[in-house]
Amino acid sequence: MSDVVNEIRGRAGLITLNRPKALNALTLGMIRQLTQALLDWRDDDRVEFVALRGQGREGPFGAFCAGGDIRFFHQAALGGNPELEDFFTEEYALNHLVHTFPKPYAVFMDGIVMGGGMGISGHGRPGATMRITTERTKMAMPETNIGLFPDVGGGWFLARCPGFIGEYLALTGDVISGADAVFAGLADAVVPSENLASIWTSIEQAWPQAAQAVTKPGNLQTHQRAIDRFFSLPTIRDIVAALEGDDSDFARETAATLRKRSPLMLHVSLEHVRRARKMTLADDLRMERDLVRRSFHLRPGAAAETVEGIRALAVDKDQNPRWNPARIEEITPEMVEAYFESPWPAHAHPLRKLG
Repeated sequence: MSDVVNEIRGRAGLITLNRPKALNALTLGMIRQLTQALLDWRDDDRVEFVALRGQGREGPFGAFCAGGDIRFFHQAALGGNPELEDFFTEEYALNHLVHTFPKPYAVFMDGIVMGGGMGISGHGRPGATMRITTERTKMAMPETNIGLFPDVGGGWFLARCPGFIGEYLALTGDVISGADAVFAGLADAVVPSENLASIWTSIEQAWPQAAQAVTKPGNLQTHQRAIDRFFSLPTIRDIVAALEGDDSDFARETAATLRKRSPLMLHVSLEHVRRARKMTLADDLRMERDLVRRSFHLRPGAAAETVEGIRALAVDKDQNPRWNPARIEEITPEMVEAYFESPWPAHAHPLRKLG
């Protein structure tokens, strides 16, 4: 069966990500199938709204999407596979298509929702999107853990979280709950996972009315004052120094997390989110396309920070990435700025037609 299953039922266009053994991690083929479905249904009068879910290992729901297929990234970067370029160009174009899709769009964000999974769920238009989470939702933008930055429009949607929560999530890669996601503006509702099947089954009759059912504050709300105090500081060095100079459990744990992430990509990610705060999504995606090109080619092959991060996490699985430079304090402004220099003139940019 296909990795993406599409059907029209009643007035609804229904999409199921169907790669459960890989937690529905996105391949280039899946991105193309999703894009084609949305383009077809955008102009199909039979389809009044679209809903998207993931297939879990034991049936529908239970896992939404763990992001892009990072093992493919590793193999493609080392092998010089040009499909690596196609992957990011087409994925970011899909993210923008979701953002500009003219019909209501419901996303069932049950289980794992990370990286590329956020890109196909986090960009819907306000008032026209229903992003449904559950008590099983585990949401994150964990890219700094693999030597990357929060892409798929992550700069844009994280920059629009309350206070400095966006910087916190971008840098730490912290996993948050459905309640946290609603508080951060990254989801619209929390419903019991046991209700998902009935909402999905009846969706062709009516747009889902998923009442928010948050019973207690999540970690983000509990720690927002501390998050804003530390992550509003101007540089990564300032943030880490302040955290390490504080004796609270939150500060100690957060500092320890940041010390494990790629020092270089912490600096790049902070600059990325702060630039994106003043951008449209289209402009942010163009900037991210520049950044991801630099991430794989500024230091090519195995020397790339991203390739090394994926190796340590998902290939050799030794959990011991050899970051270069190794410490936050060794990063210079020139190293960071090199990532933001576009390798293309504006007229030849692969995402020049967005927006």
